[in-house]
Amino acid sequence: MQTKASANPLAHALTSAGGLLLPPPAPVAPDDRWLQWIAENLLRGCTAESMLDAMTASGLSREKSAAAMRSMEQNPAFLAAKKWQQIQRKYESVLANHQKLGELSPDYRVVEKRTQLSRGEFMDRYVRGCRPLVLTGMAADWPAMKRWSPLDLKARFGHLEVEVQTQRNADPHFEQNKLDHRMKIQLGAFVDQVLAGGGTNDYYLTANNEMLRSPDFAPLLDDIGTLPDFCNRGELPRSSWFWFGPAGTDTPLHHDAVMLLHTQVVGRKRWRFVSPLEIPRLYNYNNVFSPIDVDAPDLVRYPAFRDVKVLEVVVEPGETVFLPLGWWHQVTALDISMSFSFTNLAVPNEYTYLNPSIDDW
Repeated sequence: MQTKASANPLAHALTSAGGLLLPPPAPVAPDDRWLQWIAENLLRGCTAESMLDAMTASGLSREKSAAAMRSMEQNPAFLAAKKWQQIQRKYESVLANHQKLGELSPDYRVVEKRTQLSRGEFMDRYVRGCRPLVLTGMAADWPAMKRWSPLDLKARFGHLEVEVQTQRNADPHFEQNKLDHRMKIQLGAFVDQVLAGGGTNDYYLTANNEMLRSPDFAPLLDDIGTLPDFCNRGELPRSSWFWFGPAGTDTPLHHDAVMLLHTQVVGRKRWRFVSPLEIPRLYNYNNVFSPIDVDAPDLVRYPAFRDVKVLEVVVEPGETVFLPLGWWHQVTALDISMSFSFTNLAVPNEYTYLNPSIDDW
């Protein structure tokens, strides 16, 4: 697995739990920001020596820094946090043990491709069994498979305005900051941009556009043929999304809040999956996102990812991914791509995640 060097000059100061947090600006003596930094890094398992090196490198007195660390270890609030940490560690160990059990299967890293699948087997093996799957042939009778193309999209809907994401390359957190990258454009002009621009992640018409909620785009839904018997057809207009973009578009590592099906109509996409039981090793500090790039994980800054087992599959035109509940995934378009995703499964599909919102780690 390829790795990339960390930009953090303090990256040598690491433990198995994770890297040293970037330090705040240094005053003459440790202030509240530094005291919080000390507490956070002690709880992360960073060594005292690495922390002292970081503090002195930032201009703080080594003697005062050491005194602040000794004081923190006796701080009542810090001692209370360590008790809660013991409970968290138990939860993490339960997840790790179940993940270890799952990996005993010789086929653990295989994403199955199935053509014939009964509702009962789908429910037992993939929904309740919580395993990703690729369904082949499910969209065989869809008019979309013969009709959809960038030029067809332009001919039928080119005069309509859509919302796309732009200037993604300039923002390493483009998906978290997706509201800042919105742009309205006529669909025909966007098709021209995709056809002329080559491979790039800089612009993408993603599920966030909500265009299928507009009656103007209803003919796209008419192009969707038979759905499997574990889907509720009547919910499709409210529970479906359209994707279109060039080769090279990337959806960073994250998890969804529901289960879904994602049909590849034009082009191919590479899907990488990580089990939801691996969340303690994915550094999920912000909402549903992990900062790890599966293609080039920074194992200096995120060392716990080293032993994570990644599942991978290339999804061809006409194939449909089933994304089970909570599975992390990173998706890359290998060609100009048109996709259709839907969440209208005829099973309970509303779940609550209590997501973190830590923006300074």
